Amino acid sequence: MGVLKRAKRSGWWVAGVKDPETIAEHSFRVGLIASVLAMMEGADPARAALLGLWHDTQETRVGDIPHIGRRYLDAAKNETVTADQLSAAHPAVRAGGQRIVEEYENGDSPEVVCARDADRLECLVQAVEYREQGYANVQEWIDSSLAGLRTASAKALADAALNMSSVEWQRTYLR
Repeated sequence: MGVLKRAKRSGWWVAGVKDPETIAEHSFRVGLIASVLAMMEGADPARAALLGLWHDTQETRVGDIPHIGRRYLDAAKNETVTADQLSAAHPAVRAGGQRIVEEYENGDSPEVVCARDADRLECLVQAVEYREQGYANVQEWIDSSLAGLRTASAKALADAALNMSSVEWQRTYLR
């Protein structure tokens, strides 16, 4: 997973962000947000966090392909990449990792919904933070992330993120 600490989220370059977050930074916050959403939604926070932490691990093999790039590339399914990544792992790790990715990609449990909402909400929050730093071309990420949210809790947190500065957010929600 050291690759994820070094690999930048490439979609932000399209918006002009010169030094975007890494995939690991994104995944870390997705895991935390997934746990918070699960608590708010009455789901299992540990399971939601686990799903969120594993959701982009395939990018150690295929990189972070921005949405526009997906028009032109036929990337392997995440389940296939995970199977290859874990082929030499301990059998319990191999089976567990494959189950986690399979559930995230194909499931619809409350934990999966929270993890997917966390992925979108993290992108929205990151876009808002970049906008605060002067990057004006992030509205598309905000709009598409907002449109994909399913839970009432994620929608409420998105509304707060869109209507407060990051400093206000910290003062309000980190008491």
